Amino acid sequence: MSTDPDAEGESNVESGAARESPPGDAPEEREAERDAAATTEETRSASAETTRPDTEGLLAVRDLDAGYGDLQVLDEVDLDVADGEYVVIVGPNGAGKSTVMKSVFGLTSFMGGAIEFDGTDIAGMVPEDIIHYGLGYVPQNENVFAGLSVRENLEMGAYILDEFPDDKLAEVFERFPILEERQEQKAGTLSGGQRQMLAMGRALMLDPKLLMLDEPSAGLAPDLVDEMFDRIDGINESGTAILMVEQNAKEALRRCDRGYVLVNGSNRFEDDGDVLLHDEEVRQEFLGG
Repeated sequence: MSTDPDAEGESNVESGAARESPPGDAPEEREAERDAAATTEETRSASAETTRPDTEGLLAVRDLDAGYGDLQVLDEVDLDVADGEYVVIVGPNGAGKSTVMKSVFGLTSFMGGAIEFDGTDIAGMVPEDIIHYGLGYVPQNENVFAGLSVRENLEMGAYILDEFPDDKLAEVFERFPILEERQEQKAGTLSGGQRQMLAMGRALMLDPKLLMLDEPSAGLAPDLVDEMFDRIDGINESGTAILMVEQNAKEALRRCDRGYVLVNGSNRFEDDGDVLLHDEEVRQEFLGG
């Protein structure tokens, strides 16, 4: 994981200005841009060139409209994650952050746009098919099988494989030693931090190319939050790309490569994590000053 911004990023930090994501928040602004199709296309292309990562793309989300039933939550959301990159999504409550992840993983009503993962169009696919392409997802709530043991939970993570990956189980136990110590214990009796480790460990059993984490520090005691972030750093440093929604926005932006700020279901800002962390407008509106 890289924490040093590029030359452009350093310039943005000094000026205190993060890149604001087009189009504007107001529907009438978007409508006006649609009427000027050629200009809009040129603007979007230029923006994409400045905000997309330099390394090989893994996840590309374009103009995503999605929601629940007939209720639209996301409006033309764009997002990129490169191979091995660490990306976070922050923003106010109700901004649609978790809905982005759920939409990528096939858990919402897909209403338009494009979702491409590792060269494959996965828009509209169900999770049972998506996991075969190397995409893992850890939801915020109900992310373990409470009535099963720790080991049984991990075994469930590899249920699609013809042969059980003993090497992956060993890696998970090495990464999370407490899980090996408590492998016969019921998952429902674990602490919040241990359950979160188990949920991540289960997702890692399939050796995903990209691991999506929804609010991994939620509900954890303050002294466990840094440990959880350190664990996530370690997963990323081993080569797994990370896409994370996180309530602890300052710490998430401090550790990530790039970040997105969502407001009312649409992109508001996107830039290197350090740039967003030091941007005056982002700090005042979304980071508590």
